[in-house]
Amino acid sequence: MSGIYRGLVSYGDPEFSKYLRRAFLHASGRSPESLDRPVIGIATSASDFNPCHRQQPELVKSVARGIIAAGGLPMEFPTISLGESFLEPTAMVYRNLMAMDVEELVRAQPMDGVVLVGGCDKTVPAQLMGAFSAGRPAIQLVTGPMSTGRYQGERLGACTDCRRFWAHYRAGEVSADEIGRVERNLATTAGTCAVMGTASTMACIVEALGMSLPDSAAAPAVHADRLRIGEATGAAAVSIAVAGRTPDQVVTAASIRNALRVLLAIGGSTNALIHLTAMAGRLGLSIDPDELNALSDTTPVLVELKPTGSHYMEDLHASGGLPAVLRELRDLLDLSVLTVTGETLGERLGDGPPWVDRDVVRPLSAPARDKGGLVWLRGSLAPSGALIKRSAADPALFETTGRAVVFSSLEDLAARIDDPDLDVEENDVLVLQNAGPLGAGMPEAGYLPIPGKLARRGVRDMVRISDARMSGTAYGTIVLHVTPEAALGGPLALVRTGDQIRLSVSEARLDLLVDSDELERRRAALEPAQTGFTDPSLTGYRRLFRDHVLGADRGCDFDFCLPSS
Repeated sequence: MSGIYRGLVSYGDPEFSKYLRRAFLHASGRSPESLDRPVIGIATSASDFNPCHRQQPELVKSVARGIIAAGGLPMEFPTISLGESFLEPTAMVYRNLMAMDVEELVRAQPMDGVVLVGGCDKTVPAQLMGAFSAGRPAIQLVTGPMSTGRYQGERLGACTDCRRFWAHYRAGEVSADEIGRVERNLATTAGTCAVMGTASTMACIVEALGMSLPDSAAAPAVHADRLRIGEATGAAAVSIAVAGRTPDQVVTAASIRNALRVLLAIGGSTNALIHLTAMAGRLGLSIDPDELNALSDTTPVLVELKPTGSHYMEDLHASGGLPAVLRELRDLLDLSVLTVTGETLGERLGDGPPWVDRDVVRPLSAPARDKGGLVWLRGSLAPSGALIKRSAADPALFETTGRAVVFSSLEDLAARIDDPDLDVEENDVLVLQNAGPLGAGMPEAGYLPIPGKLARRGVRDMVRISDARMSGTAYGTIVLHVTPEAALGGPLALVRTGDQIRLSVSEARLDLLVDSDELERRRAALEPAQTGFTDPSLTGYRRLFRDHVLGADRGCDFDFCLPSS
């Protein structure tokens, strides 16, 4: 514990450094006595460009109350904010920038511990990646999900319902006037997406890892419980700082395995695997794809939330929250792992709540699906792997061999997908190239729209393959994160319209059925990818991203942010 004297500024005179620091803190009106308390930083990520975090100022006040009540000195500080739908080309490009921001501010400023306040998709992993690298006692506080809206008697929540209505609009089943009315009722409160999208998935994973308080993942942003959780998190942060309990004591191979179980059981977002891989990498840990598949085959889906069920996060909160899920998984988890508050997971779970809504959280004996939501694929089209969310896919397409219809870029996709003359049928396989980290920053473009002429015929799902990501709110038979990516010359770059592609979920395979000699001819004629991130004139952060980003199989982190072996 060093309080306000931790990490003194280098003036060549340590006592002068202390004197000057006290002088400027006195300018803030704090009492001299308060300067002797443990200092708890509150990393905030509010922004007008991030409506999900609109109520964060009120939440931060509740954290400060808890810190003061526990005898600490709260010190709020801002970091980069990542509003998912407001960052071009995608928030994923800036996750690592935010992680660097958090890491350096936590390390450089005088704090004994830090509360990380955020929610929107890339924010939580960025905050934890930074905190893990900084090595200071830390606890996560998520902002919480939205509450649902209503439209003509139907409950709506961003953003699975966004995509459902947009699909109807593309198919000509919803008018322009009606889609405008729907638009105003999809996101009616502050908070992250109301379904089991990436933000909700990450909130659950963080609680499963033990890096947040119990029952803190699902409380809605506008619920009084969220403020109570904030106050309790502030108080806990003081105890964690005094104990010197750093993230590496909590996040271990065993707790990551628990988090993977939870990811699979909740039907969570495919993005979570990238983020969890990056978070683990900051502590020198890794995720084994073979272990993921083994866990997936032995972990049933228990949570009936959109996009794989019919409920919303507010329903999960009312149904016992993540602790209800953890108690169902108890026999599959390592209960000896330490949580950030110092208790083991087993001690934290206790005997369980008196009531659980079984329409929302199914019992282990009667799951929603017998197997977990994710499968890691390998094969000639994805030598380093690819991912499919089988819990959101059509089982009738799990074993498919089909003709490729190739789009060479996002621009090509936008230009041709609704062309009435596009040569495509519903049994074909849509392929998007050059949408990986170097290709396009790895946007959530893997949810390729159904070609307009097929959508109007009533086609709702097709096998779609890319090196991009998919929103956790999306659904469909979609293969993502194909590695190596096309922009690096991976096999995905060699696919041509008319090629046969085989997907086998049962065998965890993804193969390009093209003669090896023909592939070699194509490789010899392959032109280097020309994308925004391969531009040699890039400067600043985007140049850093281009030169150092790793593939999806390694979490898309920067190579220099990983601990040296």
